[in-house]
Amino acid sequence: MGDNTHPDDDLMVAEPPIEENVRPDDRIDDERLDEENTLKADYVRNVRGLLDAGDKGGVYDLVEPLHPADIADLFELCDENERRDLAVAITDLMSSDVIAELNDYVRETMMEALPAEAVALIAEQLENDDAVQLIEDLDVADQQAILAELADEDRVAIESALAYPEETAGRLMSREVVAVPEHMTVGGLIDFLRENVDLANDFYEVFVVDHIHHPVGTCQLSWILRTPRHIALSDVMKRDQTLVPVGLDQEEVALMFQKYALISAAVVDESGRLVGQMTVDDVVHIISEEASEDALLMSGAGEGDINEPIREAYGSRVRWLIANLGTALIGSLIIAAFGAAIEKLVALAILMPIVASIGGNAGTQTMAVSVRAIAMNQLTEANTLRILWREFRVAVLNGVTIAVLIGAATAAIFTPMLGAVIAVAMVINIITAGLAGVLVPVIFERLKQDPAVASSVFVTMITDSMGFFAFLGLAVVSGVAS
Repeated sequence: MGDNTHPDDDLMVAEPPIEENVRPDDRIDDERLDEENTLKADYVRNVRGLLDAGDKGGVYDLVEPLHPADIADLFELCDENERRDLAVAITDLMSSDVIAELNDYVRETMMEALPAEAVALIAEQLENDDAVQLIEDLDVADQQAILAELADEDRVAIESALAYPEETAGRLMSREVVAVPEHMTVGGLIDFLRENVDLANDFYEVFVVDHIHHPVGTCQLSWILRTPRHIALSDVMKRDQTLVPVGLDQEEVALMFQKYALISAAVVDESGRLVGQMTVDDVVHIISEEASEDALLMSGAGEGDINEPIREAYGSRVRWLIANLGTALIGSLIIAAFGAAIEKLVALAILMPIVASIGGNAGTQTMAVSVRAIAMNQLTEANTLRILWREFRVAVLNGVTIAVLIGAATAAIFTPMLGAVIAVAMVINIITAGLAGVLVPVIFERLKQDPAVASSVFVTMITDSMGFFAFLGLAVVSGVAS
């Protein structure tokens, strides 16, 4: 292989190898995947048709070229009663990579359908953190049956992970780390990495530990490769490192990686001993999961997974609908209190939904910003008053703008006095929405509750109630409804 010098910046560019009959990337094969890199509907129909016909060989031939992630997608696109037949047809393609990519509900259903020894065989092929994810949602009896089939080393590792709370670093970390003593040289480390066959398959840095296994520094692989062999690790390692407590919530772990631009980080127990590592690929999954979770919780949609069993989806959604029903009654009681005024001026019934709707939208905007800021540690006790003052000023500007528009339109269609009433009511409600959008999530956070879960219910209640009360109350006080 030769080298070419780039004519512009003197970069050394390696010539690509010349290969014949190179197989195209299966993930962009036009016969199976569309432009968005998802399986085509026609392809999925062909697979399902062969399953219905009992043609296992045909199914295998269609599925075999797929990437493991695409095989996992195929399982999710099939009906629940087809997934077992698909697994039987492509048994030797059901690698640990496929299992790790499966949707949680799909994987749980499939694991419950397989015998314990089969699940144990799959778990042994996985990294420890993936194996934990494989069995953590199963019933305790199923977990114990699977653990009994595992080798002692794997069983101890998984049991120790399951002992930590869900969504913590201890539950999610990989226990396969490369740790060496600080007295080692770079050459000794390179020899150790080459000769030790039991090392982790993927790692980005080597952790340097003292005699009681406390991490004292890290060495990135790029440093190791570029440093002379005789140099001691203690002379080149990075002593300033970010350590992740084993009980830290996964959301805080993700924020730590984002803030400090980490690729990997050591996980330490209560005594400061190195027990595992978190890597950026784990964190990318956490960030996606937390973002989706917050968005769904704000809407009261539960986990929002289309593979979630109907009973669980019903239970998670209906309780928030019942809560909304209760809060909606408050608005109805306010309207009922002004029933006489509405009877005298029908225009009030026409206009009051506008006041409530705009206020609700304004509250939702502020609440979304506040919940995100809390999740990102941007809204804390130290700056709550400043953020509240900021959102108040934004609300005033928004309120005045909308009030001018709705007030002018109402004055032109009905009366100038009614236009003034709805304009003032709109300003009041939008300011209330802005304050509620900050205060409600902050209060939930102070009470150690997830601000994304119930904030929308209470913010909507406040804006609807205030909108109706301000508009109808001003209408009565001003005399437009007399």
